[in-house]
Amino acid sequence: MKHYFASIIACSMLLLTSSSCSQQKEIENVHLTLANDIAPTEILNEQITKFKQQYSSEVNLTYTIIDQAENDILKAPRSASDIFNIANDQVDELYKIGALLEITENTESIINAAGGANSAAADVVTRDGKIYGYPLSSGNGYFLYYNNAYLTESDVQSLDQILAVCAKNGKKFTMDFSSGWYLFSFFRGAGLNLEYNEAKAANLCNWNATDTPHTGLSVAESVLNIAGHDGFIYLPNDQFVEHAQTDEVIAGVSGQWHAEELSQVWGEHYAADKLPTYTINGEQIQMASFTGYRIVGINAYTQNPKWAMRLAEYLTNEETQLKRFEAIGQCPANITAANSEEVQASPAVAATAKQAPFAYIQHVADPFWNASSEFGLAIANGDADKNNLQDMLDKMVSQIIIPVKKN
Repeated sequence: MKHYFASIIACSMLLLTSSSCSQQKEIENVHLTLANDIAPTEILNEQITKFKQQYSSEVNLTYTIIDQAENDILKAPRSASDIFNIANDQVDELYKIGALLEITENTESIINAAGGANSAAADVVTRDGKIYGYPLSSGNGYFLYYNNAYLTESDVQSLDQILAVCAKNGKKFTMDFSSGWYLFSFFRGAGLNLEYNEAKAANLCNWNATDTPHTGLSVAESVLNIAGHDGFIYLPNDQFVEHAQTDEVIAGVSGQWHAEELSQVWGEHYAADKLPTYTINGEQIQMASFTGYRIVGINAYTQNPKWAMRLAEYLTNEETQLKRFEAIGQCPANITAANSEEVQASPAVAATAKQAPFAYIQHVADPFWNASSEFGLAIANGDADKNNLQDMLDKMVSQIIIPVKKN
């Protein structure tokens, strides 16, 4: 009997031990790749370290930060990073080819953090009632930066006056005419249209219109006059800060990504405002702009969807978005972060708000970009004149409205 009871106790102990072991969570080994433009590397490393500490009992996370262009994601989604940063207009393209993972964790919290179901931030990540990304930053548009040692608040309301002050002082105003993203401001401000067709398979564009209150030709002539002004210099957008540092450029059009650098360059004279008006046939026309959001999306082909979702949510939370704002000046999409005193005190954010009534969400199909860039470069480089502008406009629009090729 003694041996019998001993055997029962031994078996019971073994069962208890086995049960206890089976109840312990197994720590997963997970590796994720992230695009390097989600946040500055230092911030990414810092926030991922905190994330790993928070989930140390569940996952052993390793990661790689990679350099990746948005076009790379569209061309080869299977080899793209697990977590990436895209402009909101890329959501449609990636959604159509099945490259975006549907977000299934904490969706209500994501939408609330973006300002609620009726907010623009929520709208840009929602397709057919489902969520396909995490809003990261808002105001992905452009406005006017200027050095108020030369230009007054009154001066910067008119591009004519900005150019006159620049020319008088031997300085320059700059704008990237090689990008249709910026050229849009002239044409849309004048009432001309550019947008997806209903099927989102091609662009609708009347930038060459001859029967509108302001024709495409009248807009193009105004842009040509600006390009030829002594107070203007064409620069690719990434050269703006460099020429501001030499005191050559005292005003220019750009977005929040240049806020921190320009504030350091101009110091107490750093200022920003909405875009100015420009002249068409003697009439002052308010320049329009594109606006949009940066979105963190997850690759539908990721091998670790659960941890990709959790990390992406963490990298777009209030804390991380505020850190990004402090580092690179981009306005948070998180509603609490955006309403913080620190963010609201930013000249760039204030300028974005002033430009908002004249800003349009970017809904443009791919053929627009090369066609508009070719047109803008011809004007910037002096390869256009009033005799060939209408032909150039017709050519550009014919290319812009070409249907998107199906994969």
